[in-house]
Amino acid sequence: MKREDRPQTLEPVHSGESEGGEKPWSFRLFLFLRAMAAFSLAKGLYHWAVICGLNAPGPSGFDAHEKPYQIATVYSAIIDPVAGVGLWLTAPWGPVLWLTSVISMAAVEVLFPRIFGAGLLLVPIELMMLGGYLWLVMQTAREQPA
Repeated sequence: MKREDRPQTLEPVHSGESEGGEKPWSFRLFLFLRAMAAFSLAKGLYHWAVICGLNAPGPSGFDAHEKPYQIATVYSAIIDPVAGVGLWLTAPWGPVLWLTSVISMAAVEVLFPRIFGAGLLLVPIELMMLGGYLWLVMQTAREQPA
């Protein structure tokens, strides 16, 4: 029987095997993506809580905020949870959306401080997470066979 004629088979998945010892940087990147996903999901839930009326300046709820604040909040309420799901699933689009979220939040905080009240503590935290992600990706790439 020729090689082309034989049916292709898939090897079974063994739950007892761990990749942690063989490729430690890949496992660390996996854990880091999960932590970033949890952080991103928490941020998204916070923005949804604001939309639902948490911390509203007046009795009319979210409508009492200024329009730029509303736009930035709705944008973050949408992109942060979607990026968090992408990171959790380790999908290729997850880090792209997360990067978009981080850069847009940093831009809003730094360039338009009146929108969110210049809470500049979040910007360095997210930039450190971005640096950590890039470092882990480079370390993971080094351990892959050429």
